[in-house]
Amino acid sequence: MNGHINARTVKAGLSIDTQLCTMVEEEILPGLNLSSDKVWESLGSLLNEFQSRNQALLAKREEFQTILDQWHTNNPSPDAAEYKAMLQDIGYLLPVPEKVCVTTSNVDIEISTVAGPQLVVPINNARYAINAANARWGSLYDALYGTDALTSEKAKKGYDEQRGALVIAFAKQLLDTHCPLAQASHSQVTQYTIGNGQLVCTLQSGDTALLANPTQLTGYQGDASAPLAVLLKHNNLHLELNIDRQHIIGASDLAGVKDIVMEAAISTIMDCEDSVTAVDAEDKVIVYRNWLGLMKGDLSIDLQKNGQTISRTLNGDRHYQDPKGRSFSLHGRSLLFVRNVGHLMTNDAILNSQGDEIPEGIMDGFITSLCALHDIRGTSSGGNSRTGSIYIVKPKMHGPEEVTFTCDLFSRIEELLELPKNTLKVGIMDEERRTSINLKACIEAASERVAFINTGFLDRTGDEMHTSMQAGIMLPKGIMKQQAWIAAYEGSNVETGLACGLKGRAQIGKGMWAKPDCMAEMMATKLEHPMSGANTAWVPSPTAAVLHGLHYHQVLVQERQDELINGTQAKVNQDDLLEIPLLGEHSLSEQDIARELDNNCQGLLGYVIHWVESGIGCSKVADINQVGLMEDRATLRISSQSLANWLEHDFVTKDMVMDSLKRMAALVDEQNAGDPDYRNMAPEFNSSVGFQAACELVFEGTSQPSGYTEPVLHRRRQEAKRVYA
Repeated sequence: MNGHINARTVKAGLSIDTQLCTMVEEEILPGLNLSSDKVWESLGSLLNEFQSRNQALLAKREEFQTILDQWHTNNPSPDAAEYKAMLQDIGYLLPVPEKVCVTTSNVDIEISTVAGPQLVVPINNARYAINAANARWGSLYDALYGTDALTSEKAKKGYDEQRGALVIAFAKQLLDTHCPLAQASHSQVTQYTIGNGQLVCTLQSGDTALLANPTQLTGYQGDASAPLAVLLKHNNLHLELNIDRQHIIGASDLAGVKDIVMEAAISTIMDCEDSVTAVDAEDKVIVYRNWLGLMKGDLSIDLQKNGQTISRTLNGDRHYQDPKGRSFSLHGRSLLFVRNVGHLMTNDAILNSQGDEIPEGIMDGFITSLCALHDIRGTSSGGNSRTGSIYIVKPKMHGPEEVTFTCDLFSRIEELLELPKNTLKVGIMDEERRTSINLKACIEAASERVAFINTGFLDRTGDEMHTSMQAGIMLPKGIMKQQAWIAAYEGSNVETGLACGLKGRAQIGKGMWAKPDCMAEMMATKLEHPMSGANTAWVPSPTAAVLHGLHYHQVLVQERQDELINGTQAKVNQDDLLEIPLLGEHSLSEQDIARELDNNCQGLLGYVIHWVESGIGCSKVADINQVGLMEDRATLRISSQSLANWLEHDFVTKDMVMDSLKRMAALVDEQNAGDPDYRNMAPEFNSSVGFQAACELVFEGTSQPSGYTEPVLHRRRQEAKRVYA
């Protein structure tokens, strides 16, 4: 509960926070030809059918945890074979289905044929949501010029011609590599024109050259003899050469090219979960209103910049002429998914007929689908899905039974909203242990509607720690990344997805690049994601999407997937997934231990204080070395569970951890000294709601369900809203 009494409206036996009720009836329903009575009756029916099943699934999680805790307590040095047998006996590890053939249909090209970067943004921030949706196209020149991608030196004030020259040279090499000319270089071109359906390139010598592959010319804007833009295509991705000799950059380029605009964030997940602080009806209304605006195409926000008001809106489609002069359009926006919350949390925005808070995941599924009807029925501007699908990512599911529950829920929502079967596509977050070790069975449970799977190292590690809490002392986070189980986890996700027929039907995704200021490092390392066979991977910003997009020009993922499907390389050893990352023979010095404590405490506090006291669920948080990291609840889960594990096994003392928390709180205070709205934790630790939340997550970490941080965070955020109101 949020601690204050809001007005409520009773509909169909449900007690609904009036601001949510009004938002649904006055903002969502107009244009849908649905009565409010039918909508609330449908939700009531959904709750009657699924709420008890939801509770039973959560109880099963706890039952498994109790059994595992007891087994590990009784078997302090577990034999791998005995451990596996026990997991099978209790139904935790299920038989692997012999053959799974996914039949998902009506997916958009961003899923079926186009591979590229994916953004994940908190949907309660309208500016971030608009920027992400518009990040389907991005400036290569801006991304290279404004980051450390090409040089670590800071740009000079004004236009830095030397830095600009590096950018232009990189761009010419990019074109020569992926859109080469026959016996010439793009660096030699003085003019691009369209003639006889081909790209004609006039060279410095006066000769002309054509594309080595003429079919790469897709279209143009402006006059054929002097195009304003030339559209090329490589690996199913478009590159648009912008030409303007009057522009400061175009004036310095032989061909007058001022920029290359690239297809970048092919898809975006609008997040209602880990990156969002939505703890009551007031917060959920913002979440749903922004998703509604995206589905209707009219989301906008006014910003103040240099004393002027700027209106930020969603981009429309991009219009061109093909080489024969015929008009066509390309999608101007990223394909949007919405990530609902998981099965765990309830929310008092709606109370059921018994007066109980309803499962937030059921509420999310129903209301986000209701919003998406505007897109499906064509009432929106611009549109999202061209195939009539609604894409919902479902996080933190534990095994195939929970996936089945989600699919049953989606089927019933389709019936209630009179949608064709399998309109609601499901994204499976492979981030919980019982899902990853039973992934094939999970995909089988959603074989008609799965459109996305991915890996999430941090949540997966947090669940690993909590599940095996009583097995012994866990490795430090950094060392844990190097263990066989995590490599098996990442490899199994792709291998299993391809074996189940996800190619051409679903995205296989990889995790987030967490350092938004380190683009050179990202460009050097994140090529591994398309090379792994994943056709999307998460990035922290539109700029990062452009730069990571370069990797999908280096690797044609569809071909890479074929190589993996037909290859002879060794298969993942599934038994490695059951390896528990215990400290074992690793030795840690007192300095190593102190450093790990400080690292965990600083990262935890830096995130929690913003979540609890400012309502910021995802932000760039400086780590202990002053490196800005994009943090969400997954980081918090792993840090809190790591500390809880060491405390549980007396590897460290409560006094040691509290000393680190207090010292790191002072450091976090220093790091936030420039924020006028920030409230210091030190030295009045007892009166800091954020600090007390952090302590609770650590010292009561073993009792948190699956190691999740949401129950504590939500309660403490509600407290902060009361205390600091």
